[in-house]
Amino acid sequence: MKNKVPLSELQTRMKLFREKMDTINPDWELAVIFSKVNQYYFAGTMQDGMILIPRDGKAEFWVRRSFERAVDESLFPNIKPMTSFRDAASCFGKVPQAVYLETEIVPVALVNRFRKHFPFESIRPVDGAVNSIRAVKSQYEIELMKKAGKIHQKVLEEQIPNILREGMSEAELAMKLYTALVEEGHDANIRFGMFDTPLVLGHIGFGESSIYPTFFDGPGGNYGMSPAVPSFGSRENKLKTGDLVFIDAGCAVDGYHTDKTMTYMFGKALPDDVIDIHRKCVDIQNEAASMLKPGAIPAEIYKSILNRLDSDFLINFMGFGNRRVKFLGHGIGLAVDEYPVIAEGFTEPLQEGMVIALEPKKGIEGIGMVGVENTFIVTPDGGKCITGDNPGLIPV
Repeated sequence: MKNKVPLSELQTRMKLFREKMDTINPDWELAVIFSKVNQYYFAGTMQDGMILIPRDGKAEFWVRRSFERAVDESLFPNIKPMTSFRDAASCFGKVPQAVYLETEIVPVALVNRFRKHFPFESIRPVDGAVNSIRAVKSQYEIELMKKAGKIHQKVLEEQIPNILREGMSEAELAMKLYTALVEEGHDANIRFGMFDTPLVLGHIGFGESSIYPTFFDGPGGNYGMSPAVPSFGSRENKLKTGDLVFIDAGCAVDGYHTDKTMTYMFGKALPDDVIDIHRKCVDIQNEAASMLKPGAIPAEIYKSILNRLDSDFLINFMGFGNRRVKFLGHGIGLAVDEYPVIAEGFTEPLQEGMVIALEPKKGIEGIGMVGVENTFIVTPDGGKCITGDNPGLIPV
């Protein structure tokens, strides 16, 4: 039996979307959802197709492939088969001058094919409305994320210390980590909203591999497998006594993610000053988590934390060298990187039910990336951690 998204969830999401569009785009007439992740959010299945959402009519999910699977998986009430956009156009009626699309995701070529049968003059972004409603999780979504968090905690805090061994490669550890996560219930796939970012797990690094340059918009890094696969883990970099082991990996259950970073000291302890820096990162995480309350402003949390850090600590904080990122945490859900972001410019108040991954980290030359990351639910009492409370630098 497939785990179907409840009809009540789908109905609530569509209602919230329409209300949000009425508020921020009061002149909207038609929104179209192409991306598979957003299809799943609104219809409970991922197919080659599109969801047409007219302001004054019922939403329709037109599916090219596979209509049979969509009907089997989804409780969405209005699923229709099509062989091309022409089929949907013949049943739609007059197309408005402006159509709202996922401008962050949809390729120009797809827009042009769609436009042949749905002629419109201008494209407007629907991303803001979708991101806004996805940012606040229902209890159904939170329960799935709690399951992912328990898997994360069990594997990274309890199992990995028993897997690490002298001479293993980063790639070998990544394979064992992947297997352990899947065996515990992980989806075997993680998703990012950022453009063209395929990652199987995240970043796995021994020593300075964890501060190696990367295109990925995060504080850590790793050597990767090759220039063609700049992630996962290196086959050549082998674990040796005294190494810092850095794991920054996602975990998902029924599409919903948690994010967690755990570090380990292999064979012997790191220098005391390095341990002190790591502990300060953990303190920063805990302080920021205490601020994750409804009504708090993400930009103010970010400024409050950074303004308390001295200039020496800020060197290589949230990155290494000139590769520092300008955030402390990020929303998470159907993608690892969602709204809101704990960063300047994010001034919309937090809401109860938002889920935030906090990841204060600091790169250290000759050592690697220390610090921590865990996933928190926004509650009136502050952030509630769902990925475990081990402070990291676990001795192995």
